[in-house]
Amino acid sequence: MFSGAPGYGAPQGSYPGVSQGAGPGHTVPRQRQAQQPGPRQAYVDAFGKGDDVFEPHSADQALRSGPYYSATDWDPDPAETEHKAPPAPDLPEKAKGGKGWTFTGIAAAAVTTVLAVVVAGQVTEGREDTSASPQASSGADREVKGSAARGDTRPTPPSEVEGAAPPTYNQLMAKKYPLDANLKADGEFEAIRGFDQAPGTGQKFTYRVDVEKGLGLDGGLFAQAVHKTLNDDRSWAHDGGRTFERVSTGRPDFVITLASPGTTAFWCAKSGLDTTVDNVSCDSAATERVMINAYRWAQGAKTYGDKMYAYRQMLINHEIGHRLGYGHVTCDKNGELAPVMQQQSKFLEYDGIKCRANPWPFPGA
Repeated sequence: MFSGAPGYGAPQGSYPGVSQGAGPGHTVPRQRQAQQPGPRQAYVDAFGKGDDVFEPHSADQALRSGPYYSATDWDPDPAETEHKAPPAPDLPEKAKGGKGWTFTGIAAAAVTTVLAVVVAGQVTEGREDTSASPQASSGADREVKGSAARGDTRPTPPSEVEGAAPPTYNQLMAKKYPLDANLKADGEFEAIRGFDQAPGTGQKFTYRVDVEKGLGLDGGLFAQAVHKTLNDDRSWAHDGGRTFERVSTGRPDFVITLASPGTTAFWCAKSGLDTTVDNVSCDSAATERVMINAYRWAQGAKTYGDKMYAYRQMLINHEIGHRLGYGHVTCDKNGELAPVMQQQSKFLEYDGIKCRANPWPFPGA
C-alpha cells in the first residue's frame, strides 16, 4: 500500500484546477470526500448508474501538490569421346557395261527406301506418344507458366522480406486486437518480469504489472505502456510531483492488472463495484489491484473510435487516478476537453454539453 496511507486506494496529494495549471478544459474539482475504508461511495454510485464505465475518466484537476550442389567432375575423357567417322564400305568394282553399278544402285535405293519408312514410322510413333499424354504436356506447361507467374511481378509480403523492421511501439499501440467481450479466463495471473526505474525525483510509487494467462495479448507491450504513460509529464508525474517504478517482486504500492472481462468483474466485486453491465475496468480499492478490462484494452470504446493509442493512455490514467484518490468529474462547457476522470468510455456528451476526448490529466503540459 502507499506509504503513509491507511489502506489501498487512499487519496494522495491534490488535483488543482485550471487556475493552478491543469490545462484547458479542466474545472475546479468538487469537494473531496473524507478518507474511509473500502471503496469511495461516489465511485460505487457511478458504477450503479448503468453508464458505460468505459468512458475515459479524465482527471479534470491538476497534480502539482506531491513530489513525483555436387563438386564431382562429370566431364569424360576427351580421348574416349572423340568422334570418329565410320570406315567406308567395300564397294564392288564397277561392272562392265555398267550393269554392276546399276545393280548396286538399285540395292542401295531399296535400302534407302526401307530406312526412310522405318524412320518415318518412328517419328510418327514418337509424335503419337506425345499427343497421347496431354495431361503430362499441359502439366509441364502449367509448371512453366506457373513459375513465370510467380516471378518478380508479384510483390513479396512485408513479413517475408528479409531484414524487415518489426512494428514500432507506436504502431502496436495504435492497433486493435481480437478478444471476446464475454471471455472469462481461469483467473491465474503472471507478473511481467523485469524492472523499470522511476525516472523522476518526486514521490515514488512502486507497482507491479500482472497479466492474466490465456488472453493472447502482449503483456510486455502492456507493461511498457503503463510505465511510459504514468511517467509522462502530461500524466500523474506532472511537473515532478510523482514518479512511478515498476517491480516484479516484493510488495508494491499497487498492482495494475490486465484481465479478461469475467476476471475483472470478479475482482471489482470485491470492492462493491459491478463492471458487468458496461464491460468496464475499475480500481478495486479494497484490494491491491487496479483492474484493466482486457476487452477494452484490445477493442477500445465507441467514444474514441479508432484512436486506440490515446484510448489506452486514458484507460491507464483514469484508473490510476482513482487509485490516487480522485473521483469522477465532467467538463462544464461545450467543446472543452473532457477531464481524464470523466467516464469517457461511456460518454463524451451529456446534458447538451459535448466534450472532446482527452487521455491526460495535464493535456497542456
